[in-house]
Amino acid sequence: MSESNTRVPAAATGSVRRSRDVPMLVERARDGDPRAVARLITLVESGDGTVPAIAAALAPYAGQAQVVGLTGSPGVGKSTTTNELVRALRNRGHRVGVLAIDPSSPFTGGAILGDRVRMQDHATDPGVYIRSMSSRGHLGGLSAATPQAVRVLEGAGCDVVLVETVGVGQAEVEVASLADTTLVLLAPGMGDAIQAVKAGILEIADVFVVNKADRDGADATVRDIQGMIALGERGPGQWRPQVVRAIAARAEGIDDIAAAIDKHRAWLVEHDELRRRREARAAAEVEAIALGVLRARIGSLRDGTHLPALAAEVAAGATDPYAAAEALLAQLSG
Repeated sequence: MSESNTRVPAAATGSVRRSRDVPMLVERARDGDPRAVARLITLVESGDGTVPAIAAALAPYAGQAQVVGLTGSPGVGKSTTTNELVRALRNRGHRVGVLAIDPSSPFTGGAILGDRVRMQDHATDPGVYIRSMSSRGHLGGLSAATPQAVRVLEGAGCDVVLVETVGVGQAEVEVASLADTTLVLLAPGMGDAIQAVKAGILEIADVFVVNKADRDGADATVRDIQGMIALGERGPGQWRPQVVRAIAARAEGIDDIAAAIDKHRAWLVEHDELRRRREARAAAEVEAIALGVLRARIGSLRDGTHLPALAAEVAAGATDPYAAAEALLAQLSG
């Protein structure tokens, strides 16, 4: 199911690339056509008018894939680890989808989508679909279209979807609301013990992966993380994050990572946490869509007279911004 290598007849390729026929695209994606999958994700990324129809067509397949998020600072080896995890999952017979989010330029809007280049080992594997996505300025380490792209890959029959974040820093926590299991990757020499107790990205981990564990300082990094975990307050039966060592460049420790993911998955099911997380994910997705609609409506008001008139009253001191916001909301609801 590799996006760039599976060959189909030229006529079919052209029709898929230009098509906005949602039922046809979903049917072809269900049959494993990578170009149909690519077209659906492109429509979702561009905010095309067919997105609601795509979401409706994919709704029956929601929740059928295990979603695993990988995050961590740049240089810790996220792409290499993802590449090796794909190999391990394929050895188990799973169909795998990968969404690799890359940063986009705040000046040109462009992005170097390099993660697919790093994963060329799987380029000809029909059981793997790899898609690089630009963050397009969206904060939190993901793209705004990532949740719908995950739904496309679920509809395309992926058993596991790996979501690799941009890797921007300690506040990159949005992936935790999208993934069933979140892996936080660290590497020796990227900070002292204080980093291990800072709020933010380290609080979202279900599994910690200390990658490049052959480097000096790996033992200290493991101890720091274990100490941080020991300080956390957990009730009976609550999940205790696992700490795994790996050298992804040599494919060492990958089976241990997969085993930790399996263990967390079993805990999620046993404690009904998987259902709760997915309902929370759906709530966040619905809220984001609703807020997007509201922002679009507010933007359309700028072309009229109501918002400028309210702004003039606030600037002149004739009313306050809260009263003006209430009036604006009343206009929107009307």
